[in-house]
Amino acid sequence: MGSVGDGTDGTAGERRQLINVAYRLLGSVTEAEDAVQDAYARWYGLPRSRREEILSPGAWLTTVTGRICLDLLGSARARRERYVGAWLPEPLPDRTEWARADGADPTVPPDPADQIVLDESVAMAFLVVLESMTPAERVAFVLHDVFRYPFAEIAGVLGRTPAACKQLAASARRRVGAARAPVTATGQVDVVRHVKEAWQTKDIAALVGLLDPTAVMTADGGGMVGTVLRPVEGGARIARYMVSVADRAPGLELLERSVNGVPGLVARRAGAVVTVASFDVSDGRVTRVWVVRNPEKLRPWARED
Repeated sequence: MGSVGDGTDGTAGERRQLINVAYRLLGSVTEAEDAVQDAYARWYGLPRSRREEILSPGAWLTTVTGRICLDLLGSARARRERYVGAWLPEPLPDRTEWARADGADPTVPPDPADQIVLDESVAMAFLVVLESMTPAERVAFVLHDVFRYPFAEIAGVLGRTPAACKQLAASARRRVGAARAPVTATGQVDVVRHVKEAWQTKDIAALVGLLDPTAVMTADGGGMVGTVLRPVEGGARIARYMVSVADRAPGLELLERSVNGVPGLVARRAGAVVTVASFDVSDGRVTRVWVVRNPEKLRPWARED
């Protein structure tokens, strides 16, 4: 049975683009899928005569998806105030990498995570900055700066004038600042590999050397698994924490994997992913560590046996 959006009226091809827009707006694969499904349900809920009057079904679907995401972003703020510990966006695997490494069946139909293009606009550092924006800023910025939608179309999503939408995007752009620097910095792969090796051998001195003295680690367990509830600040403190985790969790298998298109680490126990770590690297040292342990956010990382 096909998903909503698998129809033959020319709208099915928009699904990939809509999933990409919605994930960047919401930071959640599940919520992005739900938003797109809702938009398609509204499309097919229109009388056929009304659908035939719409010159650009793709533009209509984008507008509706954007409005749905705007509403969700507004309610998400209240939900995240009740969230246990820090809230981080859902990390995304590179499924082609998993297929090579684990023999996943390439003929299995893709899930929503497979349809998200992994570029700098989904790097964890970038998504975290998006979280600091107001819902309207985020929608204006993502649609214009990332997907190049004109402000005239964005105005239809936000219910504001094109000039007001331009101001929102400019405000959001100032928030981004240096966070838009290329995330595939030279040497990042080597730094992450050295972190993995030092973590495995519980070499605190080596970890301290790899971490910037002002580094910050943020962990998201969602209250479902044990983790620190507040950010850990300072390279030495992070190093000691990482080693203490290794001491308490024997049998963990550490793997180098792409996380949101950037070199990261994955921890597995008995074949199941239990932790995904993403890093921001500057001048050969780790400046930020984002650790996602909430099982609900690790569903895209489930192995395909």
